[in-house]
Amino acid sequence: MDKIEHITVATNGINMHVASIGTGPVILFLHGFPELWYSWRHQLLHLSSLGYRCVAPDLRGYGDTDAPESASQYTGLHVVGDLIGLLDAFGIDQVFLVGHDWGAMIAWYLCLLRPDRVRALVNLNVAFMARHPKTINPMEVLKSIYGEDYYACRFQEPGPGEIEKDFAQVGTAKMLRIFFSSFGPKPLIVPKETGFRGIPDPPCLPPGFSEEDINFYANKFNQKGFTGALNYYRAINQTWDLMAPWIGVKIQVPVKFIIGDQDINYHLPGLKEYILNGGFKKDVPRLEEVVVMGGVAHFPNQARPEEVSEHIYSFFKKLQVSNNNPRANSATSSLNGNRVSDLAHLHAL
Repeated sequence: MDKIEHITVATNGINMHVASIGTGPVILFLHGFPELWYSWRHQLLHLSSLGYRCVAPDLRGYGDTDAPESASQYTGLHVVGDLIGLLDAFGIDQVFLVGHDWGAMIAWYLCLLRPDRVRALVNLNVAFMARHPKTINPMEVLKSIYGEDYYACRFQEPGPGEIEKDFAQVGTAKMLRIFFSSFGPKPLIVPKETGFRGIPDPPCLPPGFSEEDINFYANKFNQKGFTGALNYYRAINQTWDLMAPWIGVKIQVPVKFIIGDQDINYHLPGLKEYILNGGFKKDVPRLEEVVVMGGVAHFPNQARPEEVSEHIYSFFKKLQVSNNNPRANSATSSLNGNRVSDLAHLHAL
């Protein structure tokens, strides 16, 4: 960890904290909620040792990166703008891209809006949600499935407000233990009457997390607060409206998708079936691999870091080899180790 360098980059009107290590082709890692660059600590060390320059920012609103006050400043377009400015500041033309959770959403947006800057993508846990003329706003879909007390729906409430007050009463460390333990097959429901105060402290830490890890996250969120992180949810509807010009546009970069079979996203009604029936492949024509990791919930990069690192490495290395030898390029997909021919679309927040 001591070998990881930390700098601040001015980009798109904010100052962004960036962790980096290694030399070689660049891999850009994008974290999710409620996380930081630190979520990729294992992958930074592993892949930098294999000849890659690994770059992991704190996204706007998180950690040591600036946090604009207004939720309107957290649309997907704002965050993509941050990343383009970051690449320009580093003098990087193209990157291999890796995203997880909200970072996966932003990665899809980056591929959609600026495919010229992405060599290939490995995305974790959140599949591409294509915008079609009859597609319903994702928050309305979640509300219809899980009700208004679903955590993502609760996060829609304007802030800083009751959600932040609820977090403060519970305490940062406990909130983080709840989040890192809660995104399994069952939805996280937060009744307004009891809030997060009514959720018991998990009896043990989830796989891949230590008390040291929780303390690292907690120290940063104690300094920054949660409002910036929550503003991504509060800007969902605005992002949805702004993305209307990209109706029908497909993802046109090589993609590998990884998800745990115990992740809430994998258990949204109809979406597991959709992943097997071709929809995902239609929206992401260059989708080459899908990996469903058995016994893993929402944080595979921390629960099984070595396995995820190897999945990332094998895909990017294969593409580097195939670019030098076009005949070596062949699209394959794996589901729990078995080859499948049809892939589909999966998405959840």
